[in-house]
Amino acid sequence: MTNSISAAETGKPDMIWGILMLICGFLAIAVPLASSIGVAIVIGWLLLISAVWHLLFGFRSGSGIGGFLWQLLLAIVYGAAGLVILLYPLAGLAWLTLVLATFLLIEAALELVDAIITLLLGILIWAQWPFSSAWAIGTLVGVSLIFSGISRLMLSSALSRGGTGAARTAV
Repeated sequence: MTNSISAAETGKPDMIWGILMLICGFLAIAVPLASSIGVAIVIGWLLLISAVWHLLFGFRSGSGIGGFLWQLLLAIVYGAAGLVILLYPLAGLAWLTLVLATFLLIEAALELVDAIITLLLGILIWAQWPFSSAWAIGTLVGVSLIFSGISRLMLSSALSRGGTGAARTAV
């Protein structure tokens, strides 16, 4: 009996997270420019944090002047990219979208499975750049959130059914 309660309790937070992810996914698709800018800002901050870590690692690595200079160069590149994205989020979003389209085109060339869809998506984004910056990243994040929410809901539903089924067979 306690197993079915713990399974139900475990499934409920997953179900709540799944529903929240679905809602966020639909919102990201509904307002792709806003969600894309949000993603760009997060990436900008991550790049700045990475710059600080590279700088700290350069001072602490003890790998000689070459290792320090390499870490310093990486810190400068990461920091500059992060600052540019944070100061000019729309321009940063345009460049991130271009990087995404390039990545998708390269991935399509290297992958055999899903290559046609990935290639078409890369061409679509690349052909409409910089206008695709207004929708591409936000829409892709939204679709990802929706699929993550669906899988989390399915998992929590399976946990809930599995727990109640075990309790029924025990009785």
